[in-house]
Amino acid sequence: MIPKRSVSRFAAAGLHVCSLSWLRATLFPVLRSIPMKSPKLSLFVSLLLLPLAVLRAGSVEVKLDAAKTGAPISPYIYGQFVEHLGRCIYGGIWAEMLEDRKFYFDIKPKYSPYRGINNPDFPGEVLKGDYPVVGASPWEIIGEPSSVTMVKEGAFVGKHSPRVAAGAGLRQRDLGVVADKRYVGYIWARPLNGRAEVEVTLVWGDDKADRASTKLTIAGQDYSKQGLSFTPKRGTEKGAMLEIRVLSGDVMFGPPSLMPSDNIQGMRADTLALLKKLSGTVYRWPGGNFTSGYDWRDGIGDRDRRPPRKNPAWTGVEHNDFGTDEFIAFCRLIDTEPMIAANTGFGDDYSAAQWVEYTNRGADTIGGGWRIKNGHKEPYGVKFWCVGNEMFGPWQLGYMQMQHYTIKHNQFAESMWRVDPTLSLTAVGDLTTINKANDPVQAKSGKTCTQIMLEECADNMSILSEHFYVGRTPWSREGRPDLATQVVQVRDAIRAKAEGHRKLQASLPNLKGKLMPITMDEWNYWHREYVYGELGCVYDLADGLGIAEGLHEYYRQSDLVHMAHYAQTVNVIGAIKTSRTSAETETTGLVLEMYRKHFGQIPVAATWNGSALDVAAALTTDHKKLTLSVVNPTNEEIEVKLDAAGLTPAGPGKRWFIAGPNAEAHNTPGQARVIDIQHGETTVGTLKVPALSATLFELTLK
Repeated sequence: MIPKRSVSRFAAAGLHVCSLSWLRATLFPVLRSIPMKSPKLSLFVSLLLLPLAVLRAGSVEVKLDAAKTGAPISPYIYGQFVEHLGRCIYGGIWAEMLEDRKFYFDIKPKYSPYRGINNPDFPGEVLKGDYPVVGASPWEIIGEPSSVTMVKEGAFVGKHSPRVAAGAGLRQRDLGVVADKRYVGYIWARPLNGRAEVEVTLVWGDDKADRASTKLTIAGQDYSKQGLSFTPKRGTEKGAMLEIRVLSGDVMFGPPSLMPSDNIQGMRADTLALLKKLSGTVYRWPGGNFTSGYDWRDGIGDRDRRPPRKNPAWTGVEHNDFGTDEFIAFCRLIDTEPMIAANTGFGDDYSAAQWVEYTNRGADTIGGGWRIKNGHKEPYGVKFWCVGNEMFGPWQLGYMQMQHYTIKHNQFAESMWRVDPTLSLTAVGDLTTINKANDPVQAKSGKTCTQIMLEECADNMSILSEHFYVGRTPWSREGRPDLATQVVQVRDAIRAKAEGHRKLQASLPNLKGKLMPITMDEWNYWHREYVYGELGCVYDLADGLGIAEGLHEYYRQSDLVHMAHYAQTVNVIGAIKTSRTSAETETTGLVLEMYRKHFGQIPVAATWNGSALDVAAALTTDHKKLTLSVVNPTNEEIEVKLDAAGLTPAGPGKRWFIAGPNAEAHNTPGQARVIDIQHGETTVGTLKVPALSATLFELTLK
């Protein structure tokens, strides 16, 4: 911790720049449009435009003061968030290619599986993209419609299983495959007369040669599992299909499965490779709004026997193929720490405590015994837990008035800490929300969710949550702003949260002058144009520069913001996007990757004279290196003249940067990268910052 006086001076370094940035983005264009008939007016405007003229000259002076350092930057600000929503888990992280493999939907004669993505904020508006929502059975009947019936008695999993008569079958379309890549899977089947013949075919084109088939003999009185393997000779992004035909004997089918053979414990190898590079330090799961309707017990045990459910908060089906054990495996594969969000919506404190048992305790507890039975002898040791999600809003399942929710939060926290007193518990907060429409007691008090939680629950939390999204959000009609405005949106939102907390917390007697740390466990741009499924918007270079400025602000608020989770990681407003056959890192993900790997840990106060720029600096923990980051959202290269009081760089340094041809440039899965991290050496005397870039320098100190 550092003295409040130093914190104030340190945080204020960016406020002057914020005002100049606003002038440049808002006032300068207006002034330029005014006819300059008066010499005095002309001189006045020229003086106002001087900072812009300095910037255009291509040289900016940056002053650093080694005597003014901030609290160490927590590595957990580089956290990530994954939720059971859209194509984040299924279609993004999880390798299963088949939709509704457990037959949640009735298979009907009319094949019409897809639905547009409805905008709940504006009824009647459909947010279109290349990956529509599966809103009915994706299985098409082969043969007579009456030959396929849904049967409850003897169902393999869920409420029913399909019975398929001899001569008929099922087909799933719109699969993507890569040429010469092996695909593996299985089917569960039960012959109704003791014996049946089934043929399973992978089709990847219209020619007779564009298919491979496997004939299976199914015998016995119960379901049996039969393996599959195919290697297509040609690739297709959406033109492949899997056919299951019954050649003889009626058959009841359980869940089929099809995955690329290079899957890693059921997860996509291409997605995992990018996630490892991203190097997120902590991952929050399973939601988000999803967690308020999620029963974690549905997601453990034999994966094929886990029941399919309707997604409780979003669209589509929750297959329950990716549960607690898979999430822990995922975290271990990418070398990150897990954070689990308990269900304080429709859930209860007993269930939350039992979930802690499952992850952290042994055979002396019910939950720990279940984990051991499921093949995981050693406890997982999950330290970070969220006590609910956004319970201040009526969109949340199980929403209640704040006077009641504070009681529920305290019950949850006490029950979870009884199981494991070492847990770090994140409480729900929101700095601005007063729910006048649904909470008359709160409305009368005039207190926000955050204030009420701090007053009533401070002793039952370790850290308090805040969320924010900016951009062309689906609940607004905002169009694309100018570049200067867009780039500062994330930074300004973080600053507003931090300043609001400092003011509020200082006014609360029960905190006794202590600063309750916050986690920004959902933060990002959110644009309503969806390309990669539900909430799957594209992020361009402008967004990447904005995320870089957001990180700068986290560094300035390092004494207060101890954790942050970019939301979300894959496809759903995500740093990584996937098609059916490939994966790619967005501009925002490249920024997070670059700063996580190369930025220092001890922030140093910085001032500069370029109003459009944003600058941050930090020392490494050993104080042997200085890192300097400059976001340049202009169309001209900038040369930085460094005045580092108390710091003496020595010899050549290193430079990494992300830049592109224009603000709209972005990456696309399966195509050559337009934006990438570039690196090389630099000298102290020529710190050059490319146009439209986020540039990071590393200088060795004497």
